[in-house]
Amino acid sequence: MDFEEHSARDARLIILRALADRPDGRMNETMLAMAVETYGHRRSRDWVRTQMRALADLGAIRIVEADPQFLIGELTRLGQEHVERRAVVEGVARPSPR
Repeated sequence: MDFEEHSARDARLIILRALADRPDGRMNETMLAMAVETYGHRRSRDWVRTQMRALADLGAIRIVEADPQFLIGELTRLGQEHVERRAVVEGVARPSPR
């Protein structure tokens, strides 16, 4: 696995954890981009949107388009189970015990 793939997998885990920490399991792309940057991944909003779409393709989140230019991520049961270490979502870093 190259660095770019490792970085993407880690960012996807950060996104899932950020959503899991919200009472309603939802966050907009701007807030998710800030969460990803907090953990050292300084990337564009488009890159974060790409990671959100990858997570949606994997079934870990649902994407709500508030506007064609603005996405909201919503955690699915599978995404929650990955964060809780009860399931594995391929393409997302494995969470370490908290």
